[in-house]
Amino acid sequence: MSQDFIPAAKPLIGDEERAAVDAVLRSGMIAQGAEVAEFEKEFSAQMVEGRECVAVSSGTAGLHLGLLASGVGPGDEVIVPSFTFAATANSVALTGATPVFADIDPVYFCLDPQAVADAIGPKTRAIMPVHLYGQAADMTALGELAAKHGLELFEDAAQAHGAQLDGRHVGTFGTFAMFSLYPTKNMTSGEGGMISCANPTVARNARLLRNQGMEKQYANELVGFNQRMTNIHAAIGRVQLTKVGGWTAQRQANAAFLSANLEGVTVPAVRPGGTHVYHQYTIRVPEGRDRMVQALREEYQIGSGVYYPIPNHQLESLKHFAPGLELPQTAAAAAEVISLPVHPSLTQADLERIVAAVNALAKAGA
Repeated sequence: MSQDFIPAAKPLIGDEERAAVDAVLRSGMIAQGAEVAEFEKEFSAQMVEGRECVAVSSGTAGLHLGLLASGVGPGDEVIVPSFTFAATANSVALTGATPVFADIDPVYFCLDPQAVADAIGPKTRAIMPVHLYGQAADMTALGELAAKHGLELFEDAAQAHGAQLDGRHVGTFGTFAMFSLYPTKNMTSGEGGMISCANPTVARNARLLRNQGMEKQYANELVGFNQRMTNIHAAIGRVQLTKVGGWTAQRQANAAFLSANLEGVTVPAVRPGGTHVYHQYTIRVPEGRDRMVQALREEYQIGSGVYYPIPNHQLESLKHFAPGLELPQTAAAAAEVISLPVHPSLTQADLERIVAAVNALAKAGA
């Protein structure tokens, strides 16, 4: 008997989201408006300890506008990881600044503070860690580095809604932070992003930049973009905010079951003092990673993901920023990681299938 396919990720959209969208459509107020403003307030209260938030059209837009709103531009360098999605470095490059790639630590997959220290130079303006896979970067050490060298700290929190370090939410450490609201994230608005801002100046700049440089219609103060969020997307996001806490708890329970039962692979470590929200459940397979990915799909009907097989500093679009650069921990992770399903839709039977399949493949050497 064939088994149902277990997807690597599964967006959860229910009747409440559909009703919220329908209410917006009936209102006729479809573009940015009251729903967006309420979503910003609610996200602020729930996710970032009351920091002012600015909703935008995508996570990448959030990074780009956050950097511009903070004054980053030509002549500046921003230290970023190479082991992440290209949007992190892209957003720096789009401001006219230069992304400088630093290595990750091998346990938590986030920027290694020592590698960052080694990358700091006279043009360094800021450090922008990624809270990868749902776990906070070492914000204590990175914050100390930033303070020591007079640098700003920015946060790519695209995958880390609700993650914490020492009781403090990600998104509250830097001058700004960006959360993605793409469909496969821990919560979604259909598409969108949220910028958490440390001060009113950055927040106002971000609001101007997302709206053609205007606060008042036709009174353009600067050259801006159309990167607004719609009321339709905000309505979805507001409903998702009421559910994400329960989904996170289920992700954590699923991850705990996997970690307790997987054999022959390296399971995710949780940083001391950290709260991991498991956007991805990422294992390391020292040998035979690609064979395992293929076998999981073809033999066991289990989806998985490899995030990220080509480090940013080796991408055709970004390699000119880092000619000849070698990042050994980044290279090793790119060759070894597999992200297994951990989403809240998994049943106990699904989890047991995943464990049985991975254990069998690891024992056989994939």
